[in-house]
Amino acid sequence: MAANDRGPARSTAPNAILRLPAVRHRTGLSRATIYRKMSAGDFPRARQLSTQCVGWLESEIDSWISERLAI
Repeated sequence: MAANDRGPARSTAPNAILRLPAVRHRTGLSRATIYRKMSAGDFPRARQLSTQCVGWLESEIDSWISERLAI
């Protein structure tokens, strides 16, 4: 399997910042669903990295996924 087929690489940093493609890959959610859930308060908030760039804390995304698996 080629590296590109595996999706975004998983980071080992404790508070790594994930960009949208990595968040989509990890959660299986579409961009629209992620932003809709953020607006409803049902998904971790994106952090503003620059004027046109946002990212999510890896630890918050992992916690959100863990909560969904526990349901």
